Amino acid sequence: MSPGAGADLREIDRALGVRFRDRSLCRVALTHRSYAFEQGLDVNNERLEFLGDAVLGLVVTDMAYREFPEMSEGELAKLRAAIVNMGALAEVARDLGLGRFVLLGKGEEMSGGRDKASILADVLEALLGAIYLDRGLETARRLIERLFRPRMVAYVRGEGERDYKTILQELAASELRTLPEYQISERGPDHEKEFTATVYLAGEALGTGRGRSKKEAEQQAAHEAYRRLSERQAEG
Repeated sequence: MSPGAGADLREIDRALGVRFRDRSLCRVALTHRSYAFEQGLDVNNERLEFLGDAVLGLVVTDMAYREFPEMSEGELAKLRAAIVNMGALAEVARDLGLGRFVLLGKGEEMSGGRDKASILADVLEALLGAIYLDRGLETARRLIERLFRPRMVAYVRGEGERDYKTILQELAASELRTLPEYQISERGPDHEKEFTATVYLAGEALGTGRGRSKKEAEQQAAHEAYRRLSERQAEG
């Protein structure tokens, strides 16, 4: 039996600080499609994830709007993209220890799905959707503010690294209906390599970055591309 299948759902209450009235909603929120398929179940967490994504987006947008009245629309969009993305959601899910509760199929279990960012992010959103249905918007809002407000404030203060790759991906997906593609080149000996990254959107090179690691180079390229894309939006 997987950890998720044997977990006491009351532990979810303790992890989230919210008591579910309808535990069947909680269980559905934890049910990955791979588990549902193997067990012959009719439901998985995808519908709740869809709902939770909308609830999360509303609360985070409202919080950003109220907390930072000096920010422009573009800055608010950038802030939201930095706070509500797969990587950030997965980090919150890991902090809460949600991975041990997820109901996974054997294949996903074997491939490390319990710590996979996409699965963790979806489970967190599904749980938010379940809480919205079970306890209402106000309870969901309080939880979201508790989990995400500190990250939002830290980001605005400039604490921590801004994930421009994720920010650019969110912006490109929503505005251009495409995803960034990175090309990497390297030079120098192994102990002193320099990487150059170029990011393309719809075939157009929009940013270039250099660094001692591929990650650093890609972040710089994404930053430049994001800035150029934002300038175009402002002009247009």
